[in-house]
Amino acid sequence: MATEKPRFCITVDDDLMKEIDDFRFHNRYSSRSKATIELIRLGLAALKDKTDDSSKDD
Repeated sequence: MATEKPRFCITVDDDLMKEIDDFRFHNRYSSRSKATIELIRLGLAALKDKTDDSSKDD
């Protein structure tokens, strides 16, 4: 199933790969890619929330 979505490749160490796989299986994602995409979304949302919270302190 081809996709027109952009792609990129990353290299991770064994420990990070294990964490990604643990997250994947714990949350029942069908692929490592789907789990990694969700981790990226969660991380970006956390950064946005952190930035939003710090700007409220001003």
